[in-house]
Order: sequence, then C-alpha cells, then structure tokens
Amino acid sequence: MKLKAVFNRDGGTFKTTDMDAYCARADEIFRAAGHEISFDVVAGRDVVERLEASAREEGLDALIAGGGDGTISAAAGIAWKAGIPLGVVPAGTMNLFARSLKLPLDIHAVLETLSEGRVQSVDIATVNDRPFVHQFSAGLHARMVRMRNAMDFASRLGKMRASTRAALGVMLRPSRFEVVFDIDHDGRNEHRVVSAISVSNNPFGENPLFFADDLTSGKLGVYLADPLKPVGVAKLALDILRGRLKDNEAVNATTAERVRLHFPKRRHGALCVVDGELLRMPRDVDIRVHAGELKVLVPAAAPPSA
Repeated sequence: MKLKAVFNRDGGTFKTTDMDAYCARADEIFRAAGHEISFDVVAGRDVVERLEASAREEGLDALIAGGGDGTISAAAGIAWKAGIPLGVVPAGTMNLFARSLKLPLDIHAVLETLSEGRVQSVDIATVNDRPFVHQFSAGLHARMVRMRNAMDFASRLGKMRASTRAALGVMLRPSRFEVVFDIDHDGRNEHRVVSAISVSNNPFGENPLFFADDLTSGKLGVYLADPLKPVGVAKLALDILRGRLKDNEAVNATTAERVRLHFPKRRHGALCVVDGELLRMPRDVDIRVHAGELKVLVPAAAPPSA
C-alpha cells in the first residue's frame, strides 16, 4: 500500500517524542511489511490543511493520522469524504476512537499493528453535515469543557486536573435547558427540560470513558439527563465512573439512526461539544449515522486455532 502519515507534533505524547527518530522507526516497520510510506510532522494549527492535501495525493491507498482526539476526528472526516482508509496513531489524552477500534494505545506498539492490519468498514456520524466519530453533547459536558479550557494546563496530567476542577464547578451549578427532539422521524416531537444531551456514534459501552465497544451497529446512542440538582450530578458522576451511565435513574437512553434537536430558548453564547471541540450551539441540530461508510485500519484477525 502507498501510505501517507500526518502527525500533529503538538498532540499529547508527540510533544515529548523525538519525531525524527519516531518517523525513522515507523518507516522501517511499514517498509518491512511491504508498504511505501511518507511522513509530514506539522504544528497543530496546520494539521487539517496538511491532512486535506495528503488525502488528494494521487495513488494514495490509506491515510495515517497521529494526534489527539481532535486530530483523529478531523482526519476521519477527511478520509471519509476522500473514500480512503484511515489509520490511527493515538497520541492524545483519551484516544477514544482508538479504544473503540481496539488499537494499542502506545504510539510505538501501534505501528506494527497498523502495518499488519486489515481494512474494516465502520460507522461515522454527522451533526449538521459536520463529521464526527465520537459524540455531540450539550449541557453539563459543554459547560465542563468550557470551564476546563479556561484553565492553564501544559501537560496530559494538567489537563486531567483541569477536567476534575471543571467537573466540580459544573456539579455545583448544573445546566438546565429546553429541547424539542424528533427521533427517526416518528412524527412525535417531544418537548423536555434536561440538564444534558449526548448523541454518540454508536451506543457507549460499559466503561467510564464514554467510548463505543462496537462501531458497526449502524445506530446512534441517544442519552438525555433529566434536570439535576448538585446531588443528582454527583450520583451521575459516580455511575459514570462505574461505567453504568444507563443505570442512572435520571438518564433516558435509546438508539436511533437520525435525531433532530430544536432549542427553542437557546441563549446567546450557548455552546455544544463535537468530538471534544467547543462550538456555537445551533438552534436546530440534525444528527445522522452513516453506517459502514468509513474505512479504517484495525488489528488483523487472530488466526483460527488448531
């Protein structure tokens, strides 16, 4: 295969990695597996532009992206539109998409896995035509991300500490807002007051990090949390840490292929989160799953036992 790797040198683990040595080792591994590969190591501000340019290269068989969840989400959307497979090098804090793909989370170990991997079709979703691989969220999560981003942190550990402080801040002042939603065009527009909404690309698994165990169900996971007081947010946080989100009494969970949301009293400056990125909240949101339309490199199937 002819491969192109684009690495975000500002992404998580790569900040403290000798990228010349890393690319040299990656070159050895992929060439030993019979592939032709080239590398671009760029600053975070340039990574999307370089990914888009790389995806247009003639004769490219697959695109490999290295960085945090934001980089990988952008790369997935670019690879999807270009119709080429994506390989993921997880160099971020959470690496949620890599976890769903069952890839090694070590940036060195994943090289051999990708070089010997196979192409699999998985689902990708869009929110108002913007691709995402993890989730759209509004309410509690968006407030937490906004508070965390306002803090200073220069490392992975610092980001985790900032997230903890932001979570405590949100717990003391829970969100509360109105939403009208239509699931799978069933003709029943339901009006509710909630503290949080999350719509994920495939339902979340039983884990505290909110990632899907399976990316091939062809379904969105839809989660709405009833209006919560501080003690209710604390109980929700505890259930999340136990990997039992759907068991929480305030959470209503279902699946769908398409979800339409309308925020009739959206405040000026209201924000949402799409794959970890804070965005201005639209008044109307249309979320769809595109079943099996994204091609990715995954670990080769284990050989059958004797």
